[in-house]
Amino acid sequence: MALLERQVTDAVAHLTMNAPERLNALSDEMLATLHEALDDIAADTSVRAVILSGAGKAFCAGHDLKQMTAGRQVEDGGRAYFTDLFDRCTGVMTRIRTLPQPVIAQVHGIATAAGCQLVATCDLAVAAHGTRFGVNGVNIGLFCSTPMVPLSRNIPRKHVFEMLTTGHFIEADRAVELGLINRAVPQDTLVTDTKALADTIASKLATAVKIGKSAYYDQMEMPVADAYQMTRDVMVENMMHRDTEEGINAFIEKRSPDWSQ
Repeated sequence: MALLERQVTDAVAHLTMNAPERLNALSDEMLATLHEALDDIAADTSVRAVILSGAGKAFCAGHDLKQMTAGRQVEDGGRAYFTDLFDRCTGVMTRIRTLPQPVIAQVHGIATAAGCQLVATCDLAVAAHGTRFGVNGVNIGLFCSTPMVPLSRNIPRKHVFEMLTTGHFIEADRAVELGLINRAVPQDTLVTDTKALADTIASKLATAVKIGKSAYYDQMEMPVADAYQMTRDVMVENMMHRDTEEGINAFIEKRSPDWSQ
């Protein structure tokens, strides 16, 4: 049984974390497999959007606590292992952000701790009604500091701080209100609704989406004046693409564009 199942349909790659007996925990093996798959997809120009989901009854329950406990059984009490673990987890999250293709989290059941971090890191997220989200490490004495990074860039600060300090869960409808996910849908339409969103993105000019995704995250970290200057240059470069010229001409001429990719 593959730890990560991969299927490509209509230019959409669907990655399914497949460790249901461990609630798709981000084990050492899962992190390595995810990172490798994302690297492969980044180099695959036939893929224009990515869906990430979990098998079984949950999306992802965060880090594998049994592995983390085992990592303590060394002379330094696990310090080197934990440093490496969180670096490797950050590497996966960063790879999602730098991936040319938009990544959509398809969420059900629960998304907790680093699993909630994974949802917040994905570019878009669709969840089934009743899905529960939490950064509940504080309940076992571990503040979810690394999950806090993408969460605090999705959710207003007082709400995310409440989640971090209480360990309380929120459900899908509340996650929509707070901006953690794009929409909540019935469980029986989760797959089709997520695929429809991915298909819409995949139908756009891949070069433009790639340029736009990169610029989107870069400008968020800049002062407004710098962001405008950078995005001006990005739009100029985008306008120089042959397919962009064709798209504009097609719109003016009221026809479908003849894109080269």
